Amino acid sequence: MVRECREEDVMLLEEHMPFAGAAPSSHVPRFARHRKGVSTLLVAWREDVPIGSCEVLWDGCEAPEVRAVQAGCPEIKGLGQWPETLRSQRVGTALISAAEQLVCRRGIDCVGLGVEKNNPRTESLYKRLGYSPATPYLDCWSYQDSAGLTHRVADACTFMVKQLHAEDFA
Repeated sequence: MVRECREEDVMLLEEHMPFAGAAPSSHVPRFARHRKGVSTLLVAWREDVPIGSCEVLWDGCEAPEVRAVQAGCPEIKGLGQWPETLRSQRVGTALISAAEQLVCRRGIDCVGLGVEKNNPRTESLYKRLGYSPATPYLDCWSYQDSAGLTHRVADACTFMVKQLHAEDFA
């Protein structure tokens, strides 16, 4: 089951879906954006345990290269599942489908997501789900480790886009 994150879910996400090396965890700021309405945080559940999550950023990808050509296209970001033994069990597909439905309900006819260039398995999944490569970009982000050191990361990525049709979700 996939549903929008609630405040009481955040501690369960912290416990069951850790972000390696990140302190504090990324679930707190993601939920803060969700609460403000700038994003929607979705959580996949198995019984009462969170096993996956993703965020729909309503303003789209932050990378200027993508914004220049994909203005108005929301981004599905931070797609993850835990534990990794759940890979290939359709958790990511369920999250993406739920995100696409949310976007479509808002009357938006496209959605995008980024994939690292050195991740052919994930790119293949996205292509099977109907996404097409659109724009190369550099995903720049940082995190603070448990020792308080800030690490800056730049990943070469491709922004992939899917056209949505309301009748697919009726």
